[in-house]
Amino acid sequence: MSILEALKSRAAMMPEHYKSLSVEEMERRVTAIKERLGTKLLIPGHHYQKDEVIQFADMTGDSLQLAQLAELNQEAEYIVFCGVHFMAETADMLTGQHQTVVLPDMRAGCSMADMADVEQTERAWAKLQEIFGDTIIPLTYVNSTAAIKAFVGRHGGATVTSSNASKVLRWALEQKERILFLPDQHLGRNTAFDLGIPLGEMTVWNPLTDELELTADQQRDEQRIILWKGHCSVHEKFTVQNIRMIRERDPEVQIIVHPECSREVVALSDCAGSTKYIIDTIRKAPAGSKWAVGTEMNLVQRIIQEHPEQHIESLNPDMCPCLTMNRIDLPHLLWSLEQIEKGQPVGIIQVPEAIREDAVLALERMLRIPG
Repeated sequence: MSILEALKSRAAMMPEHYKSLSVEEMERRVTAIKERLGTKLLIPGHHYQKDEVIQFADMTGDSLQLAQLAELNQEAEYIVFCGVHFMAETADMLTGQHQTVVLPDMRAGCSMADMADVEQTERAWAKLQEIFGDTIIPLTYVNSTAAIKAFVGRHGGATVTSSNASKVLRWALEQKERILFLPDQHLGRNTAFDLGIPLGEMTVWNPLTDELELTADQQRDEQRIILWKGHCSVHEKFTVQNIRMIRERDPEVQIIVHPECSREVVALSDCAGSTKYIIDTIRKAPAGSKWAVGTEMNLVQRIIQEHPEQHIESLNPDMCPCLTMNRIDLPHLLWSLEQIEKGQPVGIIQVPEAIREDAVLALERMLRIPG
């Protein structure tokens, strides 16, 4: 969510006294509430959440996976989504009208999602139509707001995940000559490059200047992939220098990164893929293997704990966990659950019907793509 929206939600801020409770007291109270509410309550937890929260999750996964699992659960009256705002939006769009989606801290936004607002996108679309005509189809990473998903749905496009991005981009290029890829330029660039599209046929749209950022040797008419100038503030912190330092220290270390990392980092890594791909690859690796992982620190630490038989480290030793993900902590989870028990839920996520309809269309298009 945006900073403005966060400020508007200050009326629903957690009382200070929750911060002074002991961990044992909070864990006891959360456990008791879960037992009392039973199947009326569902707690999805994203992979990047803290262990203090994940221990109470009924399921863990990436954002779309959790929303789809919530959709399958018709019993839960309350879905307390431990993630960030756009994830809770997707859960709200996919679940039933009898179900209420709650975000324990409304300040848990996503800087990447906020880098593309719908007003900027509408303006960009109009200008790109003037430049390229009706040759563009929009795609958006699921790490985007419901309003951006709805924009894409209205204009014939689809959402993508880091797991299926290649498949969706291939589909999109069968529909139109060009793609506008929102909001993460790195996932779009890495995926298109893997499909054989030269970097010279990819350019960046800067929403702050309303211009294409063409290099001196690029021809405008040759551009096939138009990348929104957005990024993940966590994954951009993995650098070429990080890789070089590890290679020099120990050439046996395999480097695995998320495709939200820059093109240069992905190119120098041994492998790149979605969060699920990273987890599965390390799970299947032999004992004694060595890994440097380029993704969010909470997940890296959890992988280290789960695989003591391997040598695992973060690609960037100075990394911090995702700050917005860390907004959801044990005090906020407890407060959220206690407000539900009181019949006064806070942090309710409700996507307007007009947005929901078009956004779900973009999601459904993605899911219908074969292969």
